[in-house]
Amino acid sequence: MYSWEASSAGSGLSRSPLSSGLRDLVGTGKPASTPPLGDRLATWRAVTREADAYLDTLTPELALTFLRRGGSHGEENVGTLLLRTIYHYWFHTGEAAAVRQLLGHASRPEFVGPMGAATYEADDRLS
Repeated sequence: MYSWEASSAGSGLSRSPLSSGLRDLVGTGKPASTPPLGDRLATWRAVTREADAYLDTLTPELALTFLRRGGSHGEENVGTLLLRTIYHYWFHTGEAAAVRQLLGHASRPEFVGPMGAATYEADDRLS
């Protein structure tokens, strides 16, 4: 949630006032915590509402462009960043499934598998 929001600043998404301090609370390298669910859920809804508005404008051509941050663009195009975000969620889904397995829960979803070579390429059929 935070990475996409920060990377997309100036490219269709704005920094949500509800997410201010998010990195300090739950960012990389921070100690494990259990912030109040209501606060995180409100942040999740605000950020995903903004992300959905941006994603609704995304075309195959725009997916091949690069986000700008600090005056330069990153090494991966928007489509690849979006795929990485999806894979990141799948990773956490796999973690949750592993915990459920350890707890003996039945009917667990299956993990997708390694996706390291997957990059976004425009599909000519969509043009």
